[in-house]
Amino acid sequence: MKSSPASAAPEPSEPAAPAAPAASVTSATSAEEPDTTQDRRTPRSTLRSDLRASVPDGLIALVVTAAIFALLYARIRAKTSSTVSVMPFMADAGGFWMYFLSQAFGWSALLWAWGTVILGLLLSGPRPKRLPLSGPRLEQLHRTTSLNTIALIAAHALLFAAELVRHDTARWNSRLWTAFIEAFVPGGYDSGTGQIAMPIGQAALYLAIPLGLLFYVRHRIGPKTWRVLHRFVIVVYILSVWHTLLYGTNVWYDGWFRTSVWLLQLPIAALLLVRLLRPARRSERLSRPGTGGAGLRGWSGWSLRFVGRLAVAAVAVAILAVVLSGRDGGRTIPPADTSSTHNHD
Repeated sequence: MKSSPASAAPEPSEPAAPAAPAASVTSATSAEEPDTTQDRRTPRSTLRSDLRASVPDGLIALVVTAAIFALLYARIRAKTSSTVSVMPFMADAGGFWMYFLSQAFGWSALLWAWGTVILGLLLSGPRPKRLPLSGPRLEQLHRTTSLNTIALIAAHALLFAAELVRHDTARWNSRLWTAFIEAFVPGGYDSGTGQIAMPIGQAALYLAIPLGLLFYVRHRIGPKTWRVLHRFVIVVYILSVWHTLLYGTNVWYDGWFRTSVWLLQLPIAALLLVRLLRPARRSERLSRPGTGGAGLRGWSGWSLRFVGRLAVAAVAVAILAVVLSGRDGGRTIPPADTSSTHNHD
């Protein structure tokens, strides 16, 4: 019985390697590094201290996940979920409860990745004058939501793999190996849309972990190296959203739910554009070549920064067009009977 990223179970509907997703999934800000005098006054943040600080946020994430699970479960039982249209055999909500729990963790991971990226962009760009939180508190929240995003993504992937093991009929060692290959090894899942969607989700997971934790060793690798690597956090978030839109059975068809996922990307695109136009670091500002304000010297560096800003503006316009037109890439015709297959073709 072959299914989505693992053997005999359903398909993942969220970032199986998210939620990352991203978006990101970051663990610090790309704004100015605090100066040395400030470092002497303020205790340096450690992974242990941030893990302790992440407990309240993590409990909220679990409550949100439980609420999403209850909603998914109720919709399956009422047969109003598009998941049942894609995979009719999953109408047995009790039989696939672990899969729906995996879906719930996937959605909460995507939500936490979204919040983490928003916080990171607020920190690294021009900050609104009226914010309920101070800069240091905002930065700590950014780090704790990042850690919880990684945990939610991991829970999503592990529960999905566990569901595959539970529905496999082979021996335990064979079940575990098959589930591991299909859920965690790029290219291990070889059916339908999952051939593309699963490696995308896995890439988000495998990038999220090191990029999220590099903050805690930034003084060893150097602040400049850390800032360069940290910018790739947005890639994690993009991969997580892409994985969700491509493979999420809850957003399989056209409709308000799928369009809402696109709509949520507008604030991120806008904040990213503002952050590029007015970055916190002077060296990142788009100054004319030769004026001494640009971090990258000469016309080549100026052109690279200018093209990057144009690209982000174009993406923002494209997302707005998708939302306004309703052409969000969803499917309009239910598939043929899929009761005996998990292929997402």
